Amino acid sequence: MIRVGRVRSVASGPMEAIGVPWFVLVRHLGPPLFLFAAGGALLLWRPPRRRVLAWAALATNLLAAALPFLWIAGQVTSGAGDLTAIGLVMTFLQPGVVALAWLMLLWALVDPSSGRRRATDETTGQEEDRVTENVG
Repeated sequence: MIRVGRVRSVASGPMEAIGVPWFVLVRHLGPPLFLFAAGGALLLWRPPRRRVLAWAALATNLLAAALPFLWIAGQVTSGAGDLTAIGLVMTFLQPGVVALAWLMLLWALVDPSSGRRRATDETTGQEEDRVTENVG
């Protein structure tokens, strides 16, 4: 005798429990995850002077992409999904966190204080040992 049970969908899981399909999760978290992986590889290969700030910026960008899903999960678990004022705050919070992440990354890579260090090295007559690089 062959028993036929209920067929479980591959796509069912915790994201469907909060009402978000997997493809939405991949579409929203995929680019920040790729940026974290590619940016992390670049940071390991060519670390800037402010490494910690650059890593924090990549992690903040990933957190900003995950905020809507964390927000939905928090609403489902607490039962506060009916409060639209809180949703309005979230609407402005997520883009603000993304902007903060990009500003942190820009600050980490531009490093305004490095120009002053080079200028003081040139006035003392000391030359830096430079690594040859491919330019072009």
